[in-house]
Amino acid sequence: MLTEAASGVYVIAVTPFDESGRVDEASTDRMVEFYRDCGVTGMTILGIMGEAPKLDTEEAIAFSQRVVKRAGNLPVIVGVSAPGFASMRTLSKAVMNAGAAGVMIAPPGNVRTDDQIAGYYDQCVAAIGPDVPFVIQDYPLASGVQIAANVIRRIVMAYPSCKMLKHEDWPGLEKINAMRGFEKDGSMRQISILTGNGGLFLDFEMERGADGAMTGYAFPDMPAEVIRMLGAGQRDAGHDLFDAHLPLLRYEQQPGIGLAVRKYVLKRRGAIASDAQRTPALKLSKAANEEVDYLLRRLAVRDSRAAGLSG
Repeated sequence: MLTEAASGVYVIAVTPFDESGRVDEASTDRMVEFYRDCGVTGMTILGIMGEAPKLDTEEAIAFSQRVVKRAGNLPVIVGVSAPGFASMRTLSKAVMNAGAAGVMIAPPGNVRTDDQIAGYYDQCVAAIGPDVPFVIQDYPLASGVQIAANVIRRIVMAYPSCKMLKHEDWPGLEKINAMRGFEKDGSMRQISILTGNGGLFLDFEMERGADGAMTGYAFPDMPAEVIRMLGAGQRDAGHDLFDAHLPLLRYEQQPGIGLAVRKYVLKRRGAIASDAQRTPALKLSKAANEEVDYLLRRLAVRDSRAAGLSG
């Protein structure tokens, strides 16, 4: 089960599809082993970059069950954000029964005030049950919802089942300081803070007090290694490795085509058989493919993991 001690890299997994749009079960198994070999400490599935809205409830449950079973002792968090609480309850119950570590919930775009946001999570806990560990996904760039630090504290203190904050506010370094400050002054219990935004700010987020990353960057072994380096006091080496990946990481973070870039690189790395997405989807143009290949060739000069991946 997910706890406040969660740390390291909980990779945001893609959902593999074949060229016809079906969930690719063989690639799902291969992907789990790829992520494990990359040194991740956990996985998060059915997130925003996991194309969750494109799966129906039965598909989401079947995919989650397969990943959890294949992952074994690797903890899996499942995104269960939904327009209504009935589907959230159904998916949460199914994945927790399958052995998931916890669930992740983002607020809908129609909650705006502090009381509305806190009230929404109150209803979420009532829907999924007070014993289901959950993650607050704080991603205003996608949700349009600004969750102030004191509102997160309010939710954390109201619900012991809240174990983690997925911090994706931007800019957000000061927010990490604020959350850790609450813990230091005793006004909030300790929780795990994993950061997102593709890992764009991971180097300094770790130095501000984050416990790790929850990102789907196509080289999850990089943030895993950077986190180890920074934890061992190898600051310059950690920043050097991070900086080597930054051009590709930035390119992958583009709205719209970011998932296409990610799946293309994961396919090149052998993690999945196809870079297909379910429609609606944006595909890489010939120019974009050439740019990604160029970035991979440049990265290979500084990180051998990228060698031979360009088309």
